[in-house]
Amino acid sequence: MKGTSSILVVTTLLALVPLVTTSNDTLNFLVMALLVALVGQGWNLLGGYGGQYSFGHAAFFGTGAYATAILQLRYGMNAWIAFGFAIAAGALVGAIIGALSFRSGLKGSYFALVTLAFAEVLRIIASVTPVTGAGVGLLVKLDLRPEAFQFQSRLPFYLIALALVAISMIVVRLIEDSRFGAYLVAVRENEEAAKALGVNVVEVKLIAMTISAAITAAGGGFYAQYFLFVDSGIAYGPWISIEALLAPIIGGVGTVFGPLLGALVVKILGEAAKLVTGDAPGLDLVIYGGVLVLVVAFAPRGIVGLVASLRDLMQRLHQTATVEDKRG
Repeated sequence: MKGTSSILVVTTLLALVPLVTTSNDTLNFLVMALLVALVGQGWNLLGGYGGQYSFGHAAFFGTGAYATAILQLRYGMNAWIAFGFAIAAGALVGAIIGALSFRSGLKGSYFALVTLAFAEVLRIIASVTPVTGAGVGLLVKLDLRPEAFQFQSRLPFYLIALALVAISMIVVRLIEDSRFGAYLVAVRENEEAAKALGVNVVEVKLIAMTISAAITAAGGGFYAQYFLFVDSGIAYGPWISIEALLAPIIGGVGTVFGPLLGALVVKILGEAAKLVTGDAPGLDLVIYGGVLVLVVAFAPRGIVGLVASLRDLMQRLHQTATVEDKRG
C-alpha cells in the first residue's frame, strides 16, 4: 500500500516491545500514550490538516466512552458491537457540531470556543442524566473474556490500542495522498482562494470533522473498556481536549507521525514530573504549558519538523564539505 510502509514498520517495532518487557507499569504507560496518540490523530486531521483548531474534542471522546458503557449496561449489547456503535455515535456528534458551526460561518477562535462550549454542555447533561449515571457515573460489569472486550492482562489492550493507532495513521495517510486531502490543505492555507477554485469548503470541513470525531470516539470507547468506568468529568473533561491538541502540536502538527511522537513525549514528561515532585495536582498541566510555549517559540513544526530541519542542515553541510574537497 503506497505511503504506508513506514507506518507498518513503526507499528511492527512497537508490537515487539512486549518481547522485551511485560511489566504492567510499562504496558499501562504505553497504552495511555497510544490512547493519547489516537485521540491526537483525530484532532490532527481536523486541526493539523484542515486548520480548524478545536478545543472541545472531549465531546467526541466522551460520546464514545458513554456510548460503549451505556449500550452494554442498559441494553446488554456485546462490547465489541457497542464499540462500533460508539464510533458511529461520535461521528454523528461531530457531524452535528460541524454542521452547526461551519454552516454558521464560524472559524478561528470562534470555532475553537464553540467546540469547547459543546463539550461543556455535554458534560453538564451527562452529570445530571440518569441514563449516564448522573454524578455517580457508570461502572461496566467485570467480565474478563475476550468476547466481552476484557482481558486477564494488559498485553491484549496494548496490541488493540496499537492497532487502532495504526489504522488511524493509515486513514490519515490515505487522506493526505487523496484529492480530498489536497482540498483540506487548501482550505487550511487559504479558505477564500480554495472557495474561488471551486472547493466546497463547508463540505470538506464537515467531512474532516466527522472522521476526526469518529477517530476520537474510538479512543473514548477504548478508555471505557480499559478502565471499566466512566463519569462526566472523565468523559467530557478538559483533560482529554488538552492532551488531544498537545500531542500533535508537540510532535508535529499536520504530519502522520506527529501525534504518536507527541503523545510519547507528553506521557514521559508527565511521568517524570510525578517522579520528581509526586502527585501534585495540576503540576502536569504546568509542565505541558511550559513545553507548549517552548515548542511554539522554537520548533513551530514540532519534533517532526525539527528532525527534518536538522536533516536538511546535515545534508547542506555534507554537500558543502564535498564541494570543498573537490576544489582541493
